[in-house]
Amino acid sequence: QVQLVESGGDLVQPGGSLRLSCAASGFTVSSAAMTWYRQAPGKERELVARIFRNTAFTSYADSVKGRFTISRDNVKNTVFLQMNSLKPEDTAVYYCNTLWNGRGYWGQGTQVTVSS
Repeated sequence: QVQLVESGGDLVQPGGSLRLSCAASGFTVSSAAMTWYRQAPGKERELVARIFRNTAFTSYADSVKGRFTISRDNVKNTVFLQMNSLKPEDTAVYYCNTLWNGRGYWGQGTQVTVSS
């Protein structure tokens, strides 16, 4: 059974950092493309970062390039999103997503709030 569990969201001041985790089970993260999305109140869900399967190739939304880094730990079967230089506009619920055996899976989300 595929399951994704996010953690690490918190309230942080502008300019601060957070690291989000997405613990996966039921499949191996190295064999799947893993994606972080976010959804702010009143806005559509948007892609933040993706790491492609079986490679270290990554891609990012323009709004987070140079500030966010996606990575994975194959031993822990976990994907991370390191977020630096956070801005108030980064405030959102962050979701982990994968496509496995032709079906999409989502975690429950973790809240990130950037405010002074």
